[in-house]
Amino acid sequence: MEGNETKKQKERGTDNEAFEYEDQISIEMQRVSESTDDAPSKTANHHQSLPEKKLEELRGRLAEYKDQTCLIVNLVLAAGFVAMVIAACVLNFHRAVGLLVISLVTIFFLTWDWTMERYGGRMWESLSPIKDLLSRNWSWIRGMMYVLFLVAVVCWVALDTAQRGTRQLVSFSGLLLLIFLMLLFSKHPFRWSWQTLVCGTGLQFVLGLLILRTTFGLSVVRWLGNLAEMFLSFTDAGSQFVFGNSYTDHFFAFRVMPILVFLSSVISILYYTGFMPWLISKIGFIMQVTMGTSPAESMAAAGNIFLGNTDAVLLIRPYVGELTISELHAVMAGGFASISGTILGAFISLGVDATHLLTATIMSAPASLAIAKIFWPERESSVSISNRDLKLIKGESQNILEAASQGASRAVAVVASIIANIIAFLALLAFFDAILSWLGGMFDYPQLSFSLICSYVFMPLSFMMGVSWEDSFIVAELIGIKTFLNEFVAYEKLSELIKKRTAGGPEYVNDVKQYISVHSEAIATYALCGFSNFASLGLCIGALSAMAPDRQSDISSCGLRALIAGSVACFMTACIAGMLYIPDCPTFLSTEFNNTNIISSKQLLDCCTQLYNSVTVYEPWNVTCERRILQNPQRPISPTGLTGRWILQERRSLPLTNEKNPARSRSKEEGMKRAIIETANDKRLH
Repeated sequence: MEGNETKKQKERGTDNEAFEYEDQISIEMQRVSESTDDAPSKTANHHQSLPEKKLEELRGRLAEYKDQTCLIVNLVLAAGFVAMVIAACVLNFHRAVGLLVISLVTIFFLTWDWTMERYGGRMWESLSPIKDLLSRNWSWIRGMMYVLFLVAVVCWVALDTAQRGTRQLVSFSGLLLLIFLMLLFSKHPFRWSWQTLVCGTGLQFVLGLLILRTTFGLSVVRWLGNLAEMFLSFTDAGSQFVFGNSYTDHFFAFRVMPILVFLSSVISILYYTGFMPWLISKIGFIMQVTMGTSPAESMAAAGNIFLGNTDAVLLIRPYVGELTISELHAVMAGGFASISGTILGAFISLGVDATHLLTATIMSAPASLAIAKIFWPERESSVSISNRDLKLIKGESQNILEAASQGASRAVAVVASIIANIIAFLALLAFFDAILSWLGGMFDYPQLSFSLICSYVFMPLSFMMGVSWEDSFIVAELIGIKTFLNEFVAYEKLSELIKKRTAGGPEYVNDVKQYISVHSEAIATYALCGFSNFASLGLCIGALSAMAPDRQSDISSCGLRALIAGSVACFMTACIAGMLYIPDCPTFLSTEFNNTNIISSKQLLDCCTQLYNSVTVYEPWNVTCERRILQNPQRPISPTGLTGRWILQERRSLPLTNEKNPARSRSKEEGMKRAIIETANDKRLH
């Protein structure tokens, strides 16, 4: 065997001594190169001073115990923060409630994330028997849940109607009509998912019920709204420095637009810190589990609560090319059914109620998914993307200052685009109105205008959402302006109506209504809260086509349907708000007493009773309808003398009680009672 091997080597020539010599040379060259490479490092180490050597050794030690060091630092910071919260609560608990709530919520979610990351797999494995049991009986359990939910809604509507009147029945009928029309004109009829429809609408209704009908929910949203208004007021510091003390003379350009720059910078910082992607992923996971939608479209819908219709798509940019047509339609519809956080701040600065705007952005997210999935049901197999595989795109900034600067720089293009579009749209509207007036003048009707056409076209829709008949034409005009022009123009006109109402002027001037009721204002706020207009349609198609060029035909084909679905989602939110929203008694009475046509309702009598009961001897607050009523309680009071402009004021400013003359106090109280009751009765009769 050895002889054969030697013979083969000789045949190949590998036993030649020249090969052995070359191998030795190559080995020696490698050793020389290694010694040459090590020479600079050895020389550098040789020339290092003693402090440098110690510093290098310290760095090595820190790198070795990096995890332990970070843990100790985090524990020290956490202990300091807890001590700060405790000290604040001890000094003034009422003042520190907000800090305590934020701290508890943060601790809860951090603990939840840590627990699920380390023990989530074991927990799901331990719950697998329950999961298997539910999966085997899920069909009838789901049917029972749907039936119970529908029965509960019907019973609630019946009881609420018996207590508060029939106004909310119109809104409820409008909600059912919108859902029926979406089912009727569905792209693939009878292929929709009942889970998505029922759970999406139910989630929207439950959110509205918790926010608008519970004291706690309404207080929380109002607190957030007040914080938002206070937070936006910090923009004035920068605006005043740049534009001077007279910056408020140009309200829209120098007061509203800088808010977009400020909020864009803040949102960019939240991206850098990772808070925004974390919050979006949590909200998206809730909608995914309850509604049975895919992770990508759920995350996009959740992102639309805080971001614009093009920015939210950036969250799932790596997956846009893999989405089905139904998922693309849902992503686009979610963008049309909501507004971004920056635009939200601009609308608040215009004078629109922050509570309604915040509620609308939250409620429209599940509604957009529900409507989108029944208007274009899923027929293809979605690409399997698990929640762990889905990675939301985060900020690319290197530090927090760069994040703030990039956010402000990105807002410049947004501000310029908004200003340019508003100038163009208002100019086009004036030109179009002039043409219509010229054409109408040929038929002895020069009042013809774009707004008038919209008021008649969209009037049935506004009335079905719960707007009163006399206000439905004005709200219809706002819907038409928002759909064909821009939501900024529509909210600007709505803010003018709000200012006229709060100013307390006449309701009609030359038989033209000057403002609408508080209830109609709320419904209009919800209906307009979305990017569902034709200008946004072009932007959305362009942005998605740039991310997935090979899907441009699919994106264009579902664009118009997505616009309709987004608009309907906003109208559904307005219907639910019409069912649930009850104006406060001060605002309600001030509006009702100014109206010429008052409808008798339980709310009117309840508010009058509440007004009377608040005027007692031992109450810290009192309400005055007219100063002359209190100053002359014995004088006969004419019900028409009450203008409805009444204010809450402290007891010491105009006391109703008089310890020296209790009879006079009682006479004042009787005068107030008689004035309120006679006014309410007179308004009901007329």
